[in-house]
Amino acid sequence: MTPLIDPVLDLPTGRAPDPEEFIAAAMRWHFSPETGSPYWLERARTLDFDPRRDVRTFADLRLFPNVVNELRNVPVRDLVPRGYGTSPHIVGVYESGGTTGAPKRVPLLADWADRFVTWCTGYMDERGHPRGAHWLAVIPTGPHIWGEMVARQARHRGGFVSYVDLDPRWVKKCLAEGRTEEAEGYAAHVIAQAEFVLDNQDIGVLVTTPPLLERLARSERLVELVNDKVRAIIWGGAHMDPDTRDLLRTEVFPGVQLFGQYGSTMILGGMVEREGIDDACVFDPFTPYVTFSVIDPESGKEVAHGERGQVVMNFVSKSGLLPNNLERDLATRIAPLRGQVGDSVADVSPVPSFDDEAVIEGVY
Repeated sequence: MTPLIDPVLDLPTGRAPDPEEFIAAAMRWHFSPETGSPYWLERARTLDFDPRRDVRTFADLRLFPNVVNELRNVPVRDLVPRGYGTSPHIVGVYESGGTTGAPKRVPLLADWADRFVTWCTGYMDERGHPRGAHWLAVIPTGPHIWGEMVARQARHRGGFVSYVDLDPRWVKKCLAEGRTEEAEGYAAHVIAQAEFVLDNQDIGVLVTTPPLLERLARSERLVELVNDKVRAIIWGGAHMDPDTRDLLRTEVFPGVQLFGQYGSTMILGGMVEREGIDDACVFDPFTPYVTFSVIDPESGKEVAHGERGQVVMNFVSKSGLLPNNLERDLATRIAPLRGQVGDSVADVSPVPSFDDEAVIEGVY
């Protein structure tokens, strides 16, 4: 018998589903033979619990093993739920940054991309970001999901985007092999391309990473161009320490809004910076689809609010399921907003090593 498609999985973006109803519906969808993906239907055979029976709350997602390392080799088609039919609208296949080994791959389905972009750009409206603007994105494109999401955000707001592409894997390789001068030269090459666009185009929104934003800030001419033209800077991909954030906001780009996004390919999107907080950069997730917890990596238990620990991410939607993913980041656990599921996080920074690999951020 084919299970009914629970409408809780397809609610409009502005309507938040009941968390427990949503989890139950997602488990039925992903673990019913008619609608689940080949990967999860096969993987379920190895679990010592029944997701449809035993996973009722977000806390129960901890029952799942962390499977993201398996995504280095799983055929992408096997990750698409059968409930989408024979012709699912797959926007593309995107890879993790490869910071801790071979990249992991996930499919991005159109319905999730639309849902996330609608949610994210709603925050831009609240902050008065420009509509109809020409965006400049100095970020990884190609196999990286950020480029796709930025293009969709710009179009959703009636604008369009120019790119200066970069290969973060090459920079990380240079740094890992001690070729610092080569990495610096590559970053200078990227900034020179950005300067050409900023000089010749009316750029209203700049999207880039903290390391590249810091390099841009070393040039008086580039700082003048940004302050003269750009109304919003969206940063992400790498981490920004509180002192740098404060300096950029108050002294370098005082008339430009800095809007942080903390993302991961494994949640097919990101979190947005909470407005109105000056002393810390707090990120709030798109719940109940994306949820976070902050744990003591030794005990696996949640740390108290205000304490630091390692980030655990969950992605649960109609389009995919990636629960209980221990990320390569440390963060301070922050009390959630009203109605939010799970934690918010602040002062995110990379762990020194992960999966026995040194964590090198480089420019991304």
